[in-house]
Amino acid sequence: MAAAAELRAPVASRAASSGLCERYSGLPTESGPQGGMVRVAGGRFSMGSDHHYADEAPAQEAVVEPFWIDRHDVTNAQFARFVAATGHVTVAERAATAMGVHQSVATSAVFVMPQGRQAGTWRLVPGADWRHPQGPASSIEGLDNHPVVQVAYDDALAYARWLGRELPTEAQWEFAARGGLQAQPYVWGDRFAPEGRAMANTWQGAFPLVNSADDGFAGTSPVGCFPANGYGLFDMAGNVWQWTATVYASARERGTGFNPGRPADTLAQRAAAAGTAPARVIKGGSHLCAPSVCMRYRPSARQPAEAGLGTSHIGFRTVAPVLTTTASR
Repeated sequence: MAAAAELRAPVASRAASSGLCERYSGLPTESGPQGGMVRVAGGRFSMGSDHHYADEAPAQEAVVEPFWIDRHDVTNAQFARFVAATGHVTVAERAATAMGVHQSVATSAVFVMPQGRQAGTWRLVPGADWRHPQGPASSIEGLDNHPVVQVAYDDALAYARWLGRELPTEAQWEFAARGGLQAQPYVWGDRFAPEGRAMANTWQGAFPLVNSADDGFAGTSPVGCFPANGYGLFDMAGNVWQWTATVYASARERGTGFNPGRPADTLAQRAAAAGTAPARVIKGGSHLCAPSVCMRYRPSARQPAEAGLGTSHIGFRTVAPVLTTTASR
């Protein structure tokens, strides 16, 4: 335990002034409808990239209106407060019916970390849910300030609407993640680890064989343990992926009309006709992203996620519109 504490200490100290990271309760201290949120002015920006994965291209101009966005990922403490107030039962906690056979325990996707010579791997684990993110024997005790995981898209949306908010569109999320920087590969600039400094919770080593945890964390980390971006937002890269409201489309399907201020209706209709929920765009990468395998801890990076499946590396944050009243100007 002492070695782990020593490993984490340098990371925690870098974010000490934010009041977050390991000393944070997981619940924002600010009150009111925008408690724990940051106001983003909006504007025009170059969205996407022509220099990385194919589905990030082509880079095109996008426009977003002013909006509020959570300063950090929704935490276990915040989600627990929502569940206590509403009685919400997550998708992973509900009884599932698969192939005509009733199952009393649903399954969720869990990444099992490497052990000895055994490589890390994904497994569908019965009984894994937000309270037990690695399976029935695990818990979130002592993890109030970690991002909630094992939440499906509908769970994230239910939380957002409980607060009178929504999930961000891909354009809103990417604009916020860039923090005012234009055409930079990372949330913080043009170098992944400036002066050898870890800027996000990612995987170090040969994925999925070895994670050296040089950044201080082998799994999820408390929110706010790494420097904020230019808008004062934490963990817009690494730690956990984040749900967006945007239906996923490849670059070929998006065509040249790309300016995603709302979900792709035609793709959603196509999925509905097939009796499935459309895959949603997730953004930001996670603690499982390594340079050799994922490298999606960049603002332009994107990936589809099955809307009805909770995983141990996807969380979310919420947004709210800026009302055009005298008080908000």
